[in-house]
Amino acid sequence: MAKKRPQSKAGKPQLKDGEIPVVGAREPCPCGSGRRYKACHGRAAAHAVTELVQRPFEGIAGECDWIALRELVPAATVELTLKDGLPEGVPSVSLATVLPMAWPALRRDDGSVLLALQNDTSSGDLSRDLADTLQRALEAEPGSPVTARRVPADGPRLQDILDPGAAFEPVVHSGFEFWVPDAENATAEVSASLERANAAAIPTTRLSGVDAAYWCETPEKNHLRWVMPHPEEQLLDALARLHAAGTSSLGEDTRLVGSFRAHGLMVPVWDLPSAMGAEECEKPAAQFAERLAEALASDAPLTADERRARGGLTNRQVTLS
Repeated sequence: MAKKRPQSKAGKPQLKDGEIPVVGAREPCPCGSGRRYKACHGRAAAHAVTELVQRPFEGIAGECDWIALRELVPAATVELTLKDGLPEGVPSVSLATVLPMAWPALRRDDGSVLLALQNDTSSGDLSRDLADTLQRALEAEPGSPVTARRVPADGPRLQDILDPGAAFEPVVHSGFEFWVPDAENATAEVSASLERANAAAIPTTRLSGVDAAYWCETPEKNHLRWVMPHPEEQLLDALARLHAAGTSSLGEDTRLVGSFRAHGLMVPVWDLPSAMGAEECEKPAAQFAERLAEALASDAPLTADERRARGGLTNRQVTLS
């Protein structure tokens, strides 16, 4: 029978938070226990890294637009404001939906930083992954991209880095020319990536009269996808009230077809006729927002028709993240 490993009077070796470096899973744990990292402190670290954060952008200005740019919008940029201001030599920091060659971030020749939002991430906390990439981009050499890496479980999040009082104002682009200030001098690899991205981009416009609503054009019909900040159960009740009353559409030949969840919030989706552009959506969307506000304020029990409408909306709901 194997003897138990003797322990000191202090018990299991301890390390303070933040003292455990990231090591290989099969390497000895740096706490000195003699066990492999994955069987010792690596367990807690792995759990912290992989545990899914349902609302990674909660508490950041423009949470709904962050979600839209992550899941819906092909080409857009937003100027970001840091809590501690810009470091020396960094004239600006901008969020971008995607970057060439799927770079997580890019430090341009002039020192400015572009942070990509739509890349795959290594943990279940998108906010922490993006904050780590941003910090490394701020320290990168000008003219170089930032590569992906495994993010420390105790690293800062976007909520720790960004100015919470700064406005979040997305600029939607028709293509990805913002990648290269001087397209004529771009490398062949970047030019090819730019051409492919432009060819795949779906024309998208952000409505100006309501928050986080995005019109997009597809070959058969157009759509309006609207990220809403309300609690899911309350929003489903309100949409059911409007749907049962026949007031959930945005006008003739439009239809609320369902919704999806993304990063903890609901995104209702409307089908629109191909002749209905973004400008034609502005007034109906503003009117719908007023009807929705009234429905959200109601605390009356749902009627039988409203319960059926709610069931239909729930059955047509999918989860993206």
